[in-house]
Amino acid sequence: MTDLLGAADRTLPDVVVLRRRIHAHPELGLTLPRTQTAVLEALDDLDLDIRTGTELSSVVADLHGGHAGPTVLLRADMDALPMPEDTGLDFASDVEGAMHACGHDAHTAMLAGAARVLAARRADIAGTVRFAFQPGEEGFAGAVSMVNEGVLDRPHVDAAFALHVSPNLPSGSVWSRPGALMASADSFEITITGKGGHASTPFLANDPMPVAAELVQALQVFATRRINTFDPVVITIAKIRAGTTSNVIPESVRMEGTLRAVSDAGRRLALAGIERLVSGIPVAHEMQGEVKINAGYPVTVNNDDAAHFLLRVAGDVLGSSQAGLMPTPVMGAEDFSYMLRERPGAMAFLGVCPPGVAPARAHSCHSNRMTIDENAMRAGVAVYSALALRFLAEGGL
Repeated sequence: MTDLLGAADRTLPDVVVLRRRIHAHPELGLTLPRTQTAVLEALDDLDLDIRTGTELSSVVADLHGGHAGPTVLLRADMDALPMPEDTGLDFASDVEGAMHACGHDAHTAMLAGAARVLAARRADIAGTVRFAFQPGEEGFAGAVSMVNEGVLDRPHVDAAFALHVSPNLPSGSVWSRPGALMASADSFEITITGKGGHASTPFLANDPMPVAAELVQALQVFATRRINTFDPVVITIAKIRAGTTSNVIPESVRMEGTLRAVSDAGRRLALAGIERLVSGIPVAHEMQGEVKINAGYPVTVNNDDAAHFLLRVAGDVLGSSQAGLMPTPVMGAEDFSYMLRERPGAMAFLGVCPPGVAPARAHSCHSNRMTIDENAMRAGVAVYSALALRFLAEGGL
């Protein structure tokens, strides 16, 4: 555990170069050939057992220590978002409509840096460190594909850890919590069908527009009145589409939205409530309501022991003031949740707030202007490395 920050400092220039290379050439989804090549080249001289995915452009690299022991997995996601970049950086995206706006470029570069730091300590490692570089986190459930391809087996993974950068946290700090860390994310599509007609004679039609408005309000009342305040859900109607012109009552209204929840129980209650309201309210107005639920990522739940272990290790490496316990989950979603359903482990947030900016004012993840403090990646490299070393030295959680 000695001098991990120093080792991270020494590898930081290479980490920055790799991060910028990936940032300039973002790729979407499960197929990331340029990113995969960049990772393979970064790991090439480290004497790791490497395999690549068949269904996706993943990289799984095993570092076998000098002594027998358990296996710990460290994960980084690699894909970008389908959105424009307006940061003005010298290494900004050269791919129209794609940007690393969620920090996956930093995750990948930090994990490659940790692989280099740990490879230099191979003789002292009692077990196996598995570095999992995952495509398809942004809506493609790449973690599921990796689990299906055996990322948690051969050898059996005993625990899994991941870091996720946040520009809205102090640079170089690490934050996590036991239990629910991030929300589930389901989307839904609602159709309300009435009867079209002339805008001057609504009594001869059956206008679905006010019923859609009533349903939006009913969903908000349901979320605050029928779900436990201390087990919150967020229901958002983000898109409403109907009609063609100002003097025609449309026959139908289509709406799209999302549901976020921080427990499986709250998620089930909310989904049932959405279906009940969509079926019931239109009927009261002699209309028909239909809803299609598109199941998304489950709640990201940290193992209690793993979360406390992660924060303890981060505090030992970075200083106790740089490791904090989050009071509540956040409503974003993560497909690392699938791995945490299979193995004990934890995820944490790494603060990367740009210099001279208050965390609350920094452009957040998924912003077209999101930037990071690249110096904070040294903390990420050090914490990734320390998690593996301490977990294997202690023989598990």
